[in-house]
Order: sequence, then C-alpha cells, then structure tokens
Amino acid sequence: MNKIQVLNIDAFLSTENQKEFYVSDLKTHIEKNKSFITNPHKHNSYLCILFTKGFGTHEIDFTSYEIKEGSLFLVAPGQTHHWTLSEDIDGYIFTHTQAFYDFHYTKERITQFPFFQSVHNNPHIDLTASDTKTIVNLFDLIYLEYNSQQILKTQMILNYISIIYSTLSRIYISESKNVIKNSSNYIEKYTQFEQLIEKHFLTEKSPSKYADLLHITSKHLNRITKSSINKTASELISERIILEAKRKIVHSKISLSEIAYSLGYDDYAYFSRIFKQKEGISPTDFLKKYNSKIVN
Repeated sequence: MNKIQVLNIDAFLSTENQKEFYVSDLKTHIEKNKSFITNPHKHNSYLCILFTKGFGTHEIDFTSYEIKEGSLFLVAPGQTHHWTLSEDIDGYIFTHTQAFYDFHYTKERITQFPFFQSVHNNPHIDLTASDTKTIVNLFDLIYLEYNSQQILKTQMILNYISIIYSTLSRIYISESKNVIKNSSNYIEKYTQFEQLIEKHFLTEKSPSKYADLLHITSKHLNRITKSSINKTASELISERIILEAKRKIVHSKISLSEIAYSLGYDDYAYFSRIFKQKEGISPTDFLKKYNSKIVN
C-alpha cells in the first residue's frame, strides 16, 4: 500500500472562514498541523510558501532546495514535498484549489503563471529583501481579509493572490532559465500534452498515442516539446513515469516488481534498465541512496 498522504485542503479550513482557500503564518500552521505535515505528502491544492526567518531544506519531487530568508516555493497539486526546518522558522503560507481561482476569472487561469505551467518548471524563487517586503505586505492583506467579515471578501483575496502571482511571475521569468517560453503559440498544446501524460502515463507510453489524442502528428508534437522546453515527447513521458517510480519506491511497501507492474511493465528487468538509463542507478540503489541521505 502507498504510504504517501494526499492532504485535502479541507484539513486546514475552519467552517467560519473562506472555503477552498486557507492562509496562515508559517509558525502557527506548522504547530497546528505538525501531526500530518511532518512526513512527505502531497496536496490537492496549490501552495505558496514564503520563509522570512530560520533555515532548513525543502524537498519537492526529489529535488532539495535550501531554505533561507526570502525563499519562496510554489507547489502544484500532486507534487510530493517535505521539509526539515530550524526551530525559529517563520513565514507565510496560503493554499487554494484550482476551482477557487479559475472559477472567478473568465479569461485568466492558474496555469497561465510560469511556475504552474509545467511540472518541469522550477518551484523555487529566492526573493531580494525588497521583493520579500512586497510579498509580505500582500500576505498580510490576504490574512486580514481572510479573518474579516467584510463584503466582497473573496474578490479581495483573489485580487491580492493575482497580484502576488503576477509579481512573482515577473521575478521568475527574469531569473529562471528553466521556464517554458510563453511567446510560443505552442504553449496551449504543450499544456494539453502534459495533462494527457498525467492522465494516461500508466497505460500509454508511446508519443504517437498522445499525438493522436491531440490530433497532430508525432513530428509536430516533438516540435512543440522541443520548442517549449527543449525535450522530446518521449523524454517527457519517461520523466513522468520515473518520477512516479521514485515516489512508489520511497513511499510504498510493495516490492520493486509490483511497482514495475503498477507502472505498466510486466518485466521488472526491462523496467530496471529504463530506470537506470534515466537515473544512472538501479531502483534498488536509488532506494539505498535516498534512505542514506535521510539518515545522514
């Protein structure tokens, strides 16, 4: 059985406050929810986390990031994350469902922001002192609205969220090299392709199958992915499979053969070769290396 927990946003909500949205200072959030956020877990909502004090490490889908003052993280639904934090840690966190944001905008979508356009985009931003102050002020305004009984409360919260995401997008694009190119007309098809991978990767491994679902040729699909993120369609499908394999290897109790089968591979030896080609080590050695890192 898979041990990793998917936290529903309802776990953080109180009935008297805004549904599908939650905000808190980080210290209070950790104290209130330490029983179920200590171990690696996923969310069914989007998270924006800003650290203003303390230090530590934040691991998101097996990539570790240093936590320091001004570290900001944007975690999408389904991503596995956990952290190791100093006792003096503080900051802010808000989380919301996709429906909460998308429902209230006729033209905007949460996936328009570069950090949420693709699972391949970096979820981490290091803010300057000036930018940190700007985002802290916006968090404070959101927190005040969240705990108020004023009219148009949801609209005000959404406006502040949109300003935060827009501000962070400017910083993100100016600093990030690993971001999908917005200028391309291919972005919509690329996003559809990622959504299809998420839906079908356990059963469909062939780029041609996804091309058929998108009503384009395999050649054009590769042109889209190469232009958008400089990777082939096959590489993106493989990366999603390997990520799921890592999650299951680390967070489940089933055997490696059962993991391979759950990912659509009847032959464990074949799956192991694919894993090693991608990661440079076997599934067994990956687990040993990961456990060693956790212990040390």
